[in-house]
Amino acid sequence: MVLTGRAGLVAAIGVVVVLLAPQPGAALAGVCLLLLAAIILDLVFAGAVRPLRLHRSGDRLVRLGGQATVELVVENPGRRRVRGVLRDAWPPSAGASPRSQKLDVPAGERRRLVVTLTPTRRGDRASVAVTVRSLGPLGLAGRQGSHSSPWGVRVLPPFLSRKHLPSRLARLRELDGQHPALVRGQGTEFDSLREYVVGDDVRSIDWRATARRHDVVVRTWRPERDRRVLIVLDTGRTSAGRVGDAPIPLAGAAASGGGLLVRPDARPVPGWPRLDWSMDAALLLAALAARAGDQVDFLAYDRAVRAWVAGASRTELLASLVNSMAPIEAELIEADSQGMVAAVLSRAKRRCLVVLLTDLNPAALDEGLMPVLPQLSSRHLVLVAGVSDPRVAAMAARKGTAEEVYDAAAAEQAQLGRRRITARLRRHGVEVVDAPPEDIAPALADAYLALKAAGRL
Repeated sequence: MVLTGRAGLVAAIGVVVVLLAPQPGAALAGVCLLLLAAIILDLVFAGAVRPLRLHRSGDRLVRLGGQATVELVVENPGRRRVRGVLRDAWPPSAGASPRSQKLDVPAGERRRLVVTLTPTRRGDRASVAVTVRSLGPLGLAGRQGSHSSPWGVRVLPPFLSRKHLPSRLARLRELDGQHPALVRGQGTEFDSLREYVVGDDVRSIDWRATARRHDVVVRTWRPERDRRVLIVLDTGRTSAGRVGDAPIPLAGAAASGGGLLVRPDARPVPGWPRLDWSMDAALLLAALAARAGDQVDFLAYDRAVRAWVAGASRTELLASLVNSMAPIEAELIEADSQGMVAAVLSRAKRRCLVVLLTDLNPAALDEGLMPVLPQLSSRHLVLVAGVSDPRVAAMAARKGTAEEVYDAAAAEQAQLGRRRITARLRRHGVEVVDAPPEDIAPALADAYLALKAAGRL
């Protein structure tokens, strides 16, 4: 049973009547009996909520910043009309609207209600419960009950860096046009045939072509153009730090390739976690590498494998990546670098480009990655990419007051630590990309293209 605000209003009117009545005791008894009778009448004639049957349909996937529509069909198999209010409860981050809706379902009929979701966080969002309040004819009281009608919507990463893809693809096409002119020599991919000259390796002689031409012919080779790229996402505690200002994409902007669009009335909110910025950079790199013909695999790891995507075709790659990235959250534990390197080596038998998206935190890398890095860099070409915090750079530039001077000194110390760890990584033959949140995706794509242009990939 549930009482409405109308019952409280009637009770308040009754109090006034009792105060004005010449016989307050009798008036109080009369008011109470009338109110009780009205409440019982409402309860008797209110439609039952427990027999209701609920059916769902609608969207299962939506990009962050977009909108999903979920339909709820309410079927009334009872003998009385169910008239009242229905509330479809979702987590706050699902952005469900409207929160409650009027419901009027005659006996033996059904009604369709629509809930619009505008999620504000990536991940899986599931309905909690559906609560129905059926009121009587007087609207003083009614019946209330909750139903379980499970439905989940997966909120995918928005891929805001998509806007950088056309310019990088244009540069990739330029590289493809220039690639045959690269220096021929050591490599594993056949390039062309030419006549033998003194000093050529006799092992490169093509005996069949020599027999056809009646002249000694050798094969020339070039570095492979279509290689394997393994993107490794660190999901440990350092990936949980929020950096920059979180962009709020307009509905449909991400799906249409609109890039970083922000609502005019939106205020800057605490930034995205490093994990989300790294995911965005990984998506741009994967899209670019797939267009280049490279095989792209993806691994998310902290102390265990959180996601693994391998062997996806070029047309299915992005869909597989965003679907596997969506439920990943940063784990508040120290990442196991030794286990991560072992996972990479067990999955990448042949030499490939390993892109590690992590935080360039000197303390964490000194104790974790640096001791095991030689095992990885000796077998693979390694590129480490980290998202820097722009607030640190802004703090280092402000020195107006004594407090700001101390803050600036701390910021300079942090930046110096990142520069030192970057230099150490490069001495180990590792490529490093360190950029602010908005620039990490294009900077990583440019580093990949530079490796392609140099013939290292």
